Amino acid sequence: MSRIFDSRNEAARKLAEALGDYRGRNPLVLAIPRGSVMMGKVLADELGGELDVVLVRKLRSPWSPELAVGSIDESGWVYTAEHAARSGADEAYLEREQQRQLETLRKRRAQYTPAHPPIDPKDRIVIVVDDGLATGASMIAALHAVRSREPQRLICAVPVAAPASLERVRPLADEVVCLEAPAEFYAVGQFYRDFPQIEDNKVIETLREYSKQHPMSQT
Repeated sequence: MSRIFDSRNEAARKLAEALGDYRGRNPLVLAIPRGSVMMGKVLADELGGELDVVLVRKLRSPWSPELAVGSIDESGWVYTAEHAARSGADEAYLEREQQRQLETLRKRRAQYTPAHPPIDPKDRIVIVVDDGLATGASMIAALHAVRSREPQRLICAVPVAAPASLERVRPLADEVVCLEAPAEFYAVGQFYRDFPQIEDNKVIETLREYSKQHPMSQT
């Protein structure tokens, strides 16, 4: 029987327990917006680290926007899933979708961290957190983006993941911490009792609140 988390915050506290070896070592916690930003704040507080975001976007299937056929990071690096063509995403569609998502990333960066540039992960212990891995596309782009910045150690942390997706991301991180990888995985939300849609204003509020509580970080 797979564990059901009450909320993202509870899942984050459980992750913090599993990541206890990094407590007090000033890890940089990079959350993938939007749902995991609140989780990232819990992790940063519990582990005595810093919070920031790593911005990536899923590339959506033309037939089903909920299905990821790849992902893109802020630099324009693209991961294309093996099933992309079978899902109706030909080269022309992917090019258009990449441009749409890059524009969204630019807008989000301006919204989320207007007062400071992204915190540099170079030579840092970096924990990339998401609320779960379905296809793993977002995490793949996030880990690639952070790895290119030369962290000391790169950790992927998720409460739950589809087993195949977990294996897909494992080679991209120095360590993967996952609390549940059930065989019967249909959607991330099935493993949470409370799993609300998170809007941009909540992300902005969380990041601002964190910055006020930790004025010496993110400088």
